[in-house]
Amino acid sequence: MQRSIRAVSILTLLSVAMSSCGVMFGGSKFSGSIVVNQHPNAEIYINGSKVGKGSSIGLYPRKRDLTVELKQEGCESKTQTFYNTFRTGNFILSLSSWGLTGGLIDVATGASFKPDHKSYPEVERMSDKNYIFTMDYSECPVENFSTIKVQ
Repeated sequence: MQRSIRAVSILTLLSVAMSSCGVMFGGSKFSGSIVVNQHPNAEIYINGSKVGKGSSIGLYPRKRDLTVELKQEGCESKTQTFYNTFRTGNFILSLSSWGLTGGLIDVATGASFKPDHKSYPEVERMSDKNYIFTMDYSECPVENFSTIKVQ
């Protein structure tokens, strides 16, 4: 009995010691919704991998910039990179509550970064973990549905 209490205590201590504010409340990934306005057939590529058509939702690492590429038949592709920014308040809270170890864990896991929603009007912050990227693909003409004949 004493052995199991000791094991649980050690595991609890390790889990607390190896966590930090950013990891617990933000995580190392965020959920990103990519929406291409008025182009439901536009293929969406994130960091070189195809993730959907017209819209897509996925989990993306916080410590890596997000490069979105749009492709549609008959149109030039469009690429935009969204750079991350440092979560200063989160980092200060990690340092003050978990010390240098907490700050280092946040930086190493990427929990101290977030999409830069203040510099990019296309990025809307819904919460610490959820962002919406609304892509403008005005380089590709919108199909005119009024010319379709219904019989």
